[in-house]
Amino acid sequence: MVQPERPVAVPQLWLGPLRGACATLLQPQELAWGRALPPTQRRRYWQSRAALRRWLASLLGCAAEAVPLHSPPGAPPRLADDQLWISLSHSGDGLLLGASRWPIGVDLEWAERPLAAAPLMRRFFPPQEVRQLELLPAAALPAAVLTSWVLKEAAIKSRRGTLAAELACWGWDHQRQRLRDQRDGSSPEARWGACDGWLWAAVGQGAAAAELQPGPWEAALQAPAEARG
Repeated sequence: MVQPERPVAVPQLWLGPLRGACATLLQPQELAWGRALPPTQRRRYWQSRAALRRWLASLLGCAAEAVPLHSPPGAPPRLADDQLWISLSHSGDGLLLGASRWPIGVDLEWAERPLAAAPLMRRFFPPQEVRQLELLPAAALPAAVLTSWVLKEAAIKSRRGTLAAELACWGWDHQRQRLRDQRDGSSPEARWGACDGWLWAAVGQGAAAAELQPGPWEAALQAPAEARG
């Protein structure tokens, strides 16, 4: 088991650009998984997993290629020894990573993303939240709906659920600034904010005290031939 170089006392977050990938950081299985994807997805998969390996290596105090990461496409990433819970989200050319001693989920969206806010909230949000949102000025509605969305997606990831099955189960109280799982009434900790044009969220035990590290990486990463272009 790889032991963390320093105790992860509070959840750690890293937000930076999704660019480049280093073939030497990836395991043969990760390269094989990537080659089976369409070109755009392949590039994003390799880039995100290379970045995740490098960041986890800095927390664990080991080489990036030695991080016991199991992260097939479309599945939540995890460490083989489960010593840290990890989560990632990418949107456009941005990447958000999270690591914690407890279950954590993260989500990232471009803050200016075009959004059909009113139809989206009426279709997916619980009635009490819709009533709060309908009181907002029209100009404030897209940002409020997007904030709710990233918080809920992060909450679902923290429980390794699926957005399609669980989005309607979550409500965001815009007055009290609190998440609520409609199924059991629980209200997990959350932290969210804006950075360099991105809207981000982290949900899970200790998330309110999460430490955010903005990127870029100290050294540029080189892409394997299949990821260039």
